[in-house]
Amino acid sequence: MNEAQVWTSIGVLGTGLFAMLTLMSTMFVRIIQTEIGSVRSEIGSVRSEIGSVRSEIGSVRSEIGSLRNEMTSEFSAVRAEVRRVEDVMTTRFTHLDRDVQAIARKVFGDDAA
Repeated sequence: MNEAQVWTSIGVLGTGLFAMLTLMSTMFVRIIQTEIGSVRSEIGSVRSEIGSVRSEIGSVRSEIGSLRNEMTSEFSAVRAEVRRVEDVMTTRFTHLDRDVQAIARKVFGDDAA
């Protein structure tokens, strides 16, 4: 091989190497851009899922609020019923005490009272 052929071979190989590097870097950049695009679309779907979870949380909160209100009203009703039963029982015990005192006075006389 003479000197002109060596330089031509070096030029052809250098040009081929440069073309291969350009081709590979271009393909690499395109692949990276495609993957970034798919990651962005996945992020978008994750955001929509987070939005649906937030709406579900809002729904659960409203359900808990309505349950809390319902339980409060039920407890209030139970308290009122307990107070009513307490008043009835107090009245009955008062009458029972009065009747027992009357019986005791009748059986034991006025001195026992």
